Amino acid sequence: MIKLLRFRAALGCLVLGGCAGLKPMLVDASVQKPSNVAVYFTVDTRGGDPVPGLTAEQFHIYEDDKLVSPFESKQTILNPEVAATHYTLLLVDMSGSVTKSGALPALEEAATRFTSRVGQFQKTAIYGFDGRAEIVPIRSFSSEGGGSGALSSFNTKDPSTNLNGAVVKAIDVLDKALEHASQPLRFGTLVVFTDGTDHAHRVTHDDMMSALDNVNFDVFVIGVGAEIDEGELKAIGRNGAALSRDPGAVGASFDRIAARIEGYSKRFYLLSYCSPARAGEHELKVEPFTADGKKGDVTYRFNATGFGPNCDPNRKPNFDIRHPRTKPAGAAKK
Repeated sequence: MIKLLRFRAALGCLVLGGCAGLKPMLVDASVQKPSNVAVYFTVDTRGGDPVPGLTAEQFHIYEDDKLVSPFESKQTILNPEVAATHYTLLLVDMSGSVTKSGALPALEEAATRFTSRVGQFQKTAIYGFDGRAEIVPIRSFSSEGGGSGALSSFNTKDPSTNLNGAVVKAIDVLDKALEHASQPLRFGTLVVFTDGTDHAHRVTHDDMMSALDNVNFDVFVIGVGAEIDEGELKAIGRNGAALSRDPGAVGASFDRIAARIEGYSKRFYLLSYCSPARAGEHELKVEPFTADGKKGDVTYRFNATGFGPNCDPNRKPNFDIRHPRTKPAGAAKK
């Protein structure tokens, strides 16, 4: 009987495509006169992989379960940057074990490739830490990719490793940067590189984890070296960790996390259209679909009272300001 149930479940996945479908998640929505409706959402597979590159033609729009003609709705994909901003802070271990080991040239090259790739989609900054209580700005937030700042000229004043304290300080820096962003929707990512573990004991592990629990940033860890504590680093990198005891794996580890962040960046969609409704409450359903038949839907209720003609779907949406620590709904954790 159990085998039969499993067979029927597998058959259902094949016939309906549900087990390999899409899982869009609503981030926010904007409704304004004359009849503009815009929804900002992410699209992932049900397995948690980002789905980039969908075009406006790959979305069906329904109001009250009735398909809205794309010619009537003039549906379009807007540049998400008009409504949202994404900041990534790269926190780099510059303790004595890194700067005196001969590993700095490879680290600088890896960090440069990282900021070049991620900087195409997000504002990036680089901060360094050693055994000091404070973290050191190496490159401030910029929307231009490339350049790892002055890693090679970083002055290590305390050869110890204040990993726990640096993570807490980086959270504060990222939070403050997002508070001053001009876009209403603001998302942050913290990426931590280290070749070991905390030796300074300025901040306890529990206090660091408590700080991480109080934010909704995506957090990734790159750990390379013989002294890394994999359990500790995986706990910090709640959204992903690239770990290796091989010092030569620095470049590949940075590339792996950069690819993950790039995929997350491309999974955001800002779909705008002109509603044909002119009064009353309505349920909007947006259904993304792929060329291989995967699909899913996201819903939102809106009020069309006072709606009328002369709508321009390219108009900037009117989103409310979202707390900067709020991350995309449904962000995958691996």
